[in-house]
Amino acid sequence: MPLFSKKDFANTKWYILEKICQLIVGIYITPKIFNSLGAFNSGELEISKAIVGVLTPFFFLGLSAICIRELVFKPKLKHSIIGTTLILRFFSFLVVSLCLLTYTYFTNTSEITLIVLILAFSYLFKISDVIEYFFVATKKYKIVFYCKITTLALVLAAQYYGVQNNFSAFYFAALMCFEFAVQTLIYLGVITLSKQLYFKQLKWSSKLAKDLLKSAFPLLVSNFIIVFYLAIDDFFINHYLGNSANGVFSVVDFLVIFITWNIGAAFIYGLYPALAECYLDNKELYLKRLKFMSKILLVYGLCIGLFYTFFADFIVTTYYDDSFKSATRPLKIFAWSPLFIFIGMLFEKHLVNQNKLHRNVYRFVLGCVVNSILCFLLIPKYELIGAAFAVLISHFVTNIVFILLYKSYRTHIKTFLLANH
Repeated sequence: MPLFSKKDFANTKWYILEKICQLIVGIYITPKIFNSLGAFNSGELEISKAIVGVLTPFFFLGLSAICIRELVFKPKLKHSIIGTTLILRFFSFLVVSLCLLTYTYFTNTSEITLIVLILAFSYLFKISDVIEYFFVATKKYKIVFYCKITTLALVLAAQYYGVQNNFSAFYFAALMCFEFAVQTLIYLGVITLSKQLYFKQLKWSSKLAKDLLKSAFPLLVSNFIIVFYLAIDDFFINHYLGNSANGVFSVVDFLVIFITWNIGAAFIYGLYPALAECYLDNKELYLKRLKFMSKILLVYGLCIGLFYTFFADFIVTTYYDDSFKSATRPLKIFAWSPLFIFIGMLFEKHLVNQNKLHRNVYRFVLGCVVNSILCFLLIPKYELIGAAFAVLISHFVTNIVFILLYKSYRTHIKTFLLANH
């Protein structure tokens, strides 16, 4: 039996191709947006994204991985799973939005507050991701690819228009609403025409809702901790160094996370349905697949670190103006974090299959504590270089040290390293 089928690799190919297209577009337009807004206004936009990012788990409820898993395990219940997930996601949007509006009403309104509200409203359209889960579970990511690339082309045109006219951060925040709205309309059209799902057959199941929420709760908590974990640096940098420094560090995040991180994540997500389907019935094949994916991710993470170590100076000086020149050294440091993060991403999928997501919560609590302590100690003295080291060390602890704390996972690692098959 082959390690992965042609269909598995074809599905993954569309995942990665989508990220490569986003990468090419991002390389072209994102530096222009940063340069158009300047470091200070870019910082305002990024801190607003960080604030909304902290709320993102409450919009998603941790249901994405669980919904995909259930669609793989129980394909005959697809209309109940998708219908129930859609309603749960809609009510979560209403609750979070109401909380944000209430908070805004009783506080002083600022530019950042308004940008936060714009970004939060976009999540009404993000509910259509539930349709995407269906295509992921059925290994038909090709459909998602065409939907997202069409949306990407329209958003690129709108972003270029905004750069040419020097529009404010409000405009670029509103484009997120535009992006998700267009994507929703395309998904609805595809589902209607393809007849793979029937909206009239979507239904609510209270029992299923309880099961989904129960399974997803540890993932919701861990996702909340993750986004808080990722936002810690933004908050510390904003507190100690100001908006301009946040704008500079957002360039580092963009170059490492958006351009390279997403491709590694696409590889994992693309092969996850194949990983999940053999977990219950063929543990030997499951471990072989984990080993294969781990090796690919380690090599890719090493390539990222080496690439930015040698080319960070050239990239920053060529594509960004002088207000971002201090991003070079933090970029060389932060670039090694994907080496650890990809292993953590794969480990999380393993926990989803094991239904032991509470361990994911422990993992990111540890990461938050370590990152907060390091940010507190390093950023005031070493500024953005300290922030980069804080992130790098905390990712090593979260994604490597934590795994080694469990004997069973240490055994798996030895198997990966020593096995000849």
